[in-house]
Amino acid sequence: MWPYPKIVAHRGGGTLAPENTVAGLRAGLAYGFRAVEFDVMLSRDGIGMVMHDPDFGRTVAGQGSVAGTDAAELAGMDAGSWFSPEFRDEPVPYYTQFIDYCKAQRIWMNVEIKPADGFEAATGAWVARVTRDSYAAELAAGDPAGYPLLSSFSYEALAAARDAAPELPRGYLLDNVPDDWQAQAGQLGAVAIHTNQKHLTRELASAIKAAGYGLFCYTVNDPARGREILSWGVDGFCTDRIDLIGPAFT
Repeated sequence: MWPYPKIVAHRGGGTLAPENTVAGLRAGLAYGFRAVEFDVMLSRDGIGMVMHDPDFGRTVAGQGSVAGTDAAELAGMDAGSWFSPEFRDEPVPYYTQFIDYCKAQRIWMNVEIKPADGFEAATGAWVARVTRDSYAAELAAGDPAGYPLLSSFSYEALAAARDAAPELPRGYLLDNVPDDWQAQAGQLGAVAIHTNQKHLTRELASAIKAAGYGLFCYTVNDPARGREILSWGVDGFCTDRIDLIGPAFT
């Protein structure tokens, strides 16, 4: 049983707004999305920031890294101009800002733990603790649809999240699903496998579902491909093309 939304806006607003910004969340909402995927990594002073790349140069200008910069300085950086002039000075958000916005707007969160090298365990534990504390009432209510799903490509980060907040559901991100995927997912206590739709086959989808796991894919931007993988039993996917593939897509 997959209690979560089926179609999720990738990094907030897909291709319609700068990724991993509050402007992206607003863009997703404008298209009816109340489900979002985004990335969290730690600043130098150990605070979760919503960023995908560990190094500057793509979504924020200049030289440097997230792990080498304090949160307050990151929050003052321009994460919008790279996308278009209308988003100039759109800031790098704190994870807690994303939580507050998503809770206020009833947006479900698929939180990808995106650790910089060497910070896997610290990032996984921090994200899990903050998420658990922010969703204490929802966790107490016991409805899985009401709380976020944590995911990561990093086994170490997801294991740290499991240890810090075992009550939060976890999805194991795998680009190519290895032969021992089920053993790894079992050790992590994962509820779902999240994988690259480009490598997914009908047979693999069937095996994952038969083993009792949820199956979520990234990143589906072609409606025909979306329909195909849903017909294989895929539970959900994220998309950049929120203008083509809406939240009610079937």
